[in-house]
Amino acid sequence: MRKIPISVLELAIVTEGGNAASAINNTVKVAKHIESLNYKRIWLAEHHNMEHIASSATAVLIGHVAGLTAGKIRIGSGGIMLPNHSPLAIAEQFGTLASIYPHRIDLGLGRAPGTDQLTAMALRRNNASYQYDFHAEIVQLQNYFSTKNKDSKVRAFPGEGVEVPLWILGSSTDSAYLAAKLGLPYAFASHFAPQQFRVAIDIYRKHFEPSEFLKTPYVMACVNVMAADTDEEAEFMTTSLYRMFLGIITNMRSPLKPPGSLPSIFNSPEVQQALKGMTAYTFIGSKQTLLEKLSKFIDETGIDELMIASHIYDIEAKLKSFSIVAEIMNGH
Repeated sequence: MRKIPISVLELAIVTEGGNAASAINNTVKVAKHIESLNYKRIWLAEHHNMEHIASSATAVLIGHVAGLTAGKIRIGSGGIMLPNHSPLAIAEQFGTLASIYPHRIDLGLGRAPGTDQLTAMALRRNNASYQYDFHAEIVQLQNYFSTKNKDSKVRAFPGEGVEVPLWILGSSTDSAYLAAKLGLPYAFASHFAPQQFRVAIDIYRKHFEPSEFLKTPYVMACVNVMAADTDEEAEFMTTSLYRMFLGIITNMRSPLKPPGSLPSIFNSPEVQQALKGMTAYTFIGSKQTLLEKLSKFIDETGIDELMIASHIYDIEAKLKSFSIVAEIMNGH
C-alpha cells in the first residue's frame, strides 16, 4: 500500500429515529475520532432543501466542528456551492473561520447549486437570472483573500491576507480544465459520480499550470468505504447506503435506514444500472479485502490523497470502519 493522506467527507446525514441535532453530534464524534487516528481533514458538504441532511449552513458547521476538535485535523468544505453565494460573503465567512482556527480551514468550491432549481432560485434571489461564471467568481474570491486587494473599494474583513487554501471540486471534465488552469488542487466526487473520474484527472494532470498556490498537480479522490471485521458484515452494513442511493434514484428520500433486506425494486434492471453507475468506486469488506482493493485503486489512479465517505447507520460501526481504514492505510 502506497502511503498517502486519508480524509473524510461528512454530510451530517440524519439517521432513522434521529434528527438534525443528533446528526451534527455524530459528525463531531466522527471528527474527534478520525483526528485521534491522524486523518488529515474532514470536509462538510453544502446541500439544500434536503430534509435528512444537516449541513446546509456549511460554514457554521465547520466552525462548530473546528471548535470541538483538538487542533490537528483540518476542517473544510466539500464543498461550498459558489453559485449560491457572493464571493465577498464567502471570503468574509472563511476569513473569519481561518482567523479563529489558523492553518486549519480549507475551502473546496463547487459549481453546482447543490439542490433543485426552485431552491437555487430561492437562495440566489435576484441573481438567479444572470449568466454564471464559475472561473470569474473564483478569481474574485482569490482577490478578496489577497493583500493585493487593499486599494480596492470593496474588501473582505476578515479575509484579506488570511491563509485559506482553495480547492476545485468536480464530478465532470469541465472542473478538471478549470482546476488545471488555475493551478489549484482538485478533488473529484467519485463517491457518487464516478463515470468521468479517470478522464478528468488525466485532463487535470496534462493541462496543469503551476501557480503561486501549487507547483505540481494534486488529486484527491472521494470514494465510499465500508469496513468491518468480515466481508459479510461490511456487505450487510452497505444496505443502508444502497437504500440511500435508491431514494435518490426514485426521488423517495428518507433518513438513513438501519441495514436490512432491500425492497424488490432494488433488483429491477433500471435501478441496478443506475446504482452501478453511482457505486463504481465503493469499497466494501474486511481489512484484508480492503487492503487489496484500495491498494489497487491508489496505484492505478496515482491519487495524492484519499477522502472517504462512509454512510453507515450505527455510529459505533461507522467509527470502527474509520479505524480499520486507518490501520490499512498506515500499514498496521
